[in-house]
Amino acid sequence: MRKLIMGIVEFREKMLPQYAKHFGKLALSHAPDALFVTCSDSRVVPDLLASTHPGDLFTMRNVGNLVPPATAEGISTGDLSEASAIEYAVLVLKVASIVVCGHSECGAMKAVYARDPKVKAPNLAKWLYHANNAAFRLEQEGPLDDRLKPYDQLSQLNVLAQLEHLMTYPIVRKQVTAGALVLSGWWFDIATGDMYAYERTSRSFEVIDRAMADRMIARLAARAR
Repeated sequence: MRKLIMGIVEFREKMLPQYAKHFGKLALSHAPDALFVTCSDSRVVPDLLASTHPGDLFTMRNVGNLVPPATAEGISTGDLSEASAIEYAVLVLKVASIVVCGHSECGAMKAVYARDPKVKAPNLAKWLYHANNAAFRLEQEGPLDDRLKPYDQLSQLNVLAQLEHLMTYPIVRKQVTAGALVLSGWWFDIATGDMYAYERTSRSFEVIDRAMADRMIARLAARAR
């Protein structure tokens, strides 16, 4: 807690003067480009990894970067918090992209893979049910990258499963079909610091280097035409 408190003081004294004008504008409104869905894990810091600033990302974080699917009427089958964030991002903020970002060494994925978490936490166990589709896919279809540890293999497949869950929301499906919204799956390797994006053509997660970034941006530009 001491580190947290002193960090606030350091920001106030050293960084705030640089952001004062920016915060003044953000106080009136914000128009983030993307909804970024990621894990609550303290090692995953979206603004650091994407070099973004206040106002750039609308972020939704939870254990395991999960998105409970919706019914045909668009009502969440899980926690309303996630569904509310999706609705607000799509209907009010009108984001152009939604990114689901998983990561290596994820405690949630370790628990799902083990099927018997060390900590007896009934609420957590119920929440992790929303990753069961990924676990089933790993068993039936195998991993995207067999060089990874089993729970990291699951973590990558979980990203794809949550993208599918997003498409069960009528408002998301409508915007994607209209070309107004793009869904992307990313995966962060904590050990190397590399971010990967899922490529449908290769059915794999590929590192986002300069060349990969150029291809991704070109595809987005083509959709916008």
